[in-house]
Amino acid sequence: MIIAIDGPAAAGKGTLSRSIAEEYGFHHLDTGLTYRATAKALIDAGYPLDEEALAERMARNVELAGLDRSVLSAHSIGEAASKIAVMPSVRQALVEAQRAFSVREPGTVLDGRDIGTVVCPDAPVKLYVTASAEVRARRRFDEIVANGTPADYLEILAGIIKRDERDMERADSPLRPAEDAHLLDTSEMSIEAAFQAAKTIIDAALKI
Repeated sequence: MIIAIDGPAAAGKGTLSRSIAEEYGFHHLDTGLTYRATAKALIDAGYPLDEEALAERMARNVELAGLDRSVLSAHSIGEAASKIAVMPSVRQALVEAQRAFSVREPGTVLDGRDIGTVVCPDAPVKLYVTASAEVRARRRFDEIVANGTPADYLEILAGIIKRDERDMERADSPLRPAEDAHLLDTSEMSIEAAFQAAKTIIDAALKI
C-alpha cells in the first residue's frame, strides 16, 4: 500500500502524513527533506548551489534513514533546497531513492509535491492537501512565534506565494493534483477532521 500525499507548503500535509503513517503502521517519508538534506550537504561542504553535477552527486548520497526534521527545517536550508530542486538530474536522483523507499512493507506514506504525479503515479491512494495562501501563512507564522522566534506575517505570506509560483510553474514535475487524487482543502478544517476524511478514503482502498 502506497499513500501519496501532495500539496503546497504549510497546507498541513506533513502533520497529516505522519498521523496516517502512525495509524496504519506504515513507513513515512517527507520527500521535501531529501532536497533539504542535499542542500545542507552542499552548504556543509562549502560547495556552490548552482553546480548541478555537484548537487546530483550529493543527492545520490542522501541517507533517507537519517533525515533530521529539526535540523533540516531551518529557513536558510529551505531556500537553498528550492534552488537545487529545479535541477533535473537532482530530481531524478531523489525520485529514484523515493521510489525505492515506497515499496517497503507493509506500506508507505510519502508526502511532497509530485508524489502522485511523478514519484508514485500508480499509488492506490492519492491525496492533494491544500489551503488558501493566507491560512497557510498564518499557520507558519503561529508555528514560528510559538517556538519563541519573531516573525513577520506579510513576509511569510509573500514567501509562500512566491514558493507556490515557483513550484507550480517549474518545467520539471510542477506542483499539481494528480487526476485521480482526492482533494482535501484544510482552510477551514482541523487536523483531526482532515485525518478522519483521509482515513475514510484509505480504509475504502484497503477493502478493495
